[in-house]
Amino acid sequence: MNRENILAKLITKYPQLEVCKKQIATAADLIVESFKNQGQLLICGNGGSCADADHIVGEMMKSFSKKRPLEKNFREKLTALSNERGLLLASKLEAGLRTISLNAHQALITAVANDIGGDFIFAQQVVGYGRVGDILLGISTSGNSQNVVDACITAKAKGMKVIALVGQTGGKMKAFADVAICVPSTCTPDVQEFHLPIYHALCIMAEESFF
Repeated sequence: MNRENILAKLITKYPQLEVCKKQIATAADLIVESFKNQGQLLICGNGGSCADADHIVGEMMKSFSKKRPLEKNFREKLTALSNERGLLLASKLEAGLRTISLNAHQALITAVANDIGGDFIFAQQVVGYGRVGDILLGISTSGNSQNVVDACITAKAKGMKVIALVGQTGGKMKAFADVAICVPSTCTPDVQEFHLPIYHALCIMAEESFF
């Protein structure tokens, strides 16, 4: 399925998202371009947006809407190392798109929160993980979550591209985003319900570009 069809399907199911269509397409382009250049996608958010960040990793790092066979050369290396387990690994493992949730490392998060402050739990990880050409996807219903805003600022300073997935106003994050996907609501539950089909579409568009 090509990108136009994926976007058309999204808008058909959620016509309110027509106002975000251009920004969703641009975000997909940024993600795909980064992956093509050996970049990675870092994601962060709080509460429900934290769950979204982890959810996206699950879609990016293994098959989502289609099969992702390993490259032949890698399968052969696995088999050469172990005829039994290597053959099984070669048949079971799938190709992934390098994606990291900055919410997933509890020891690091609590260390930063305790030693530096809770506002810096994501920015500190961007310092460690982020590289020129990588992407930060910051998710916030208000766009004003300080720890996500600080991650966006840090990512820009690192030479990364920033995608903000936010509510209608865009909040503070909008000023630091290369593209801001501002869904048409300020009601937290509604914003979160719009975010899910958007990031599913982004995951499908990325997957279709490589597999």
